[in-house]
Amino acid sequence: MELTGEYRISAPRETVWKAILDPEVLRRCIPGCKELSQTGDNAYAAKVQVKVGPVSATFAGSVELTDMEPPAGCRIVGQGNGGIAGFAKGEAKVTLAEDGADTILTYVADAQIGGKLAALGGRLVQATAKKLSDQFFSAFAETLNAPATPAAEAS
Repeated sequence: MELTGEYRISAPRETVWKAILDPEVLRRCIPGCKELSQTGDNAYAAKVQVKVGPVSATFAGSVELTDMEPPAGCRIVGQGNGGIAGFAKGEAKVTLAEDGADTILTYVADAQIGGKLAALGGRLVQATAKKLSDQFFSAFAETLNAPATPAAEAS
């Protein structure tokens, strides 16, 4: 399932880039994040509680930032296992572009799921994934003391 989005953040690109690399900022912005600890350069272990329809599970997994192009963007690769609920894995290409004093954050993400989560149906899972993405980027923009403004939204 592919998700895309674009956000205007009222902060300079360098500030947004530094925030993407800050584990405390990420921990506060990831919906349902219970733990986020650094395991290496740009690599983290995470525990995230997620509810999709009737299925609620805590996922243990990893997140890694790769293909670093400071301050233009990076790729975020993650995977998690929720036990009987199933698994989730995916990656997102995040691009940061300057627009005057603001930064345009664009992402294209691809996710795969399995187990009970996959049995819930694509529409419910995709709607939940879109909602969680919006919650993350809205919280990220607010952390930078900027209004969360979805720009042009796609899928």
